[in-house]
Amino acid sequence: MADNLFPRNTKQNLLEAIDDTPVVLIHGSRQCGKTTLAKSVGELLGYTYITFDDENQLAAVKADPVGFVRSLPEKTILDEIQRVPELFLSLKDSVDANRIPGRFILTGSANVLLLPQLSDSLAGRMEIIHLRPLAQCEMTDRTPNFLTSLFSDNLLTGAGTSQKKNALGRSLADILVQGGYPAAVNRSSAKRRNAWYRDYIKTILQRDIKDLANIKNANVLPKLLALAASQTGRLFNSSELASPFSISRPTVREYLALLEQIFLIEELAPWHSNRLSRLIKTPKLHLSDTGLVSSLLGVNADELWKDKELLGQLLETFIYQELRKHAGWYDEDLRFYHFRNKDKVEVDIVIEKGRLKAGIEVKAAATVKQSDFKGMVKLKEACKGDFAGGVVFYDGEQVLPFGEKLYAVPISHLM
Repeated sequence: MADNLFPRNTKQNLLEAIDDTPVVLIHGSRQCGKTTLAKSVGELLGYTYITFDDENQLAAVKADPVGFVRSLPEKTILDEIQRVPELFLSLKDSVDANRIPGRFILTGSANVLLLPQLSDSLAGRMEIIHLRPLAQCEMTDRTPNFLTSLFSDNLLTGAGTSQKKNALGRSLADILVQGGYPAAVNRSSAKRRNAWYRDYIKTILQRDIKDLANIKNANVLPKLLALAASQTGRLFNSSELASPFSISRPTVREYLALLEQIFLIEELAPWHSNRLSRLIKTPKLHLSDTGLVSSLLGVNADELWKDKELLGQLLETFIYQELRKHAGWYDEDLRFYHFRNKDKVEVDIVIEKGRLKAGIEVKAAATVKQSDFKGMVKLKEACKGDFAGGVVFYDGEQVLPFGEKLYAVPISHLM
């Protein structure tokens, strides 16, 4: 299946945004489908497409950004906008002179709001959509309902949740290694997918990082990204990440910030509560995609299935990223955290919706025990009446109750 045939649930978000907002920015890691999404909407609505991956176009814009913006048609897609941050001030002036909705659709493979050259964030004029690699429900063309069921305490009776599912077993490793980048998913074999990921990593580190910053020790970046991949799903440890390199810890931290800026890694902040003491304040580290992690670590599905510790790490990152994708289509704003205290009692993911909190724990096992809810019980006590529900994902077949608002849920319900 060609990548433009995958249904992107974010398309509805984009259509709604251009209906009432002058500028819409779709940002996310390179090759996650931003251009395809923008073009699919643009072709329907008469947008002109311009890409700054064209070096001639890029040179012309840099020479005269004001004149370039003045010459643009009324509806324009500007692709890879992070390559010309000096364009934003001219875009702001153009929008202020003509504030019709849907004036510009921008795409960016870097978080342009973090660019030091950016003189104006287009605040009040721009809506931002974060596009991530394909979710499993997009690959299977199914409507996601997990978050709705979770926050309505409807997991036992919600649409599809009461149905018995098949355990994933060994196929779980295949799903994790495949990842969600459309071009990788479309490859005919694991060998060809791995070749795509290798080229992707090489290109993005050599090109996109170079566009953002002047790196003196560029050879460190591939090794640093691989080391970060080995820590996905773990507490962030800057000392451990810096120790193999003959550069300072602040420099390593700067390099990690660049990798975060191009959406390859992200930090999951710790959740805090005045009702609990002795909470760990260290963020967790997650990579953007488990296929990317597998390639960086050089593991195939067979090797991953045998290494249960690594399987657990990648599964936690997988569930986290799937939920972040689902949250992008959810009607209300959701915030993500993790919970852990100094006694190592933890909840892998905490999701906040207003005052409500829900907990997510991830297990690669086919069975669930009451002890697997230890962290969830602690979270529930801290939240009191604001606790929406707690879920332990496992590789089983049925949704099972484990106490009031506590459930074991098959991983396959996210598929």
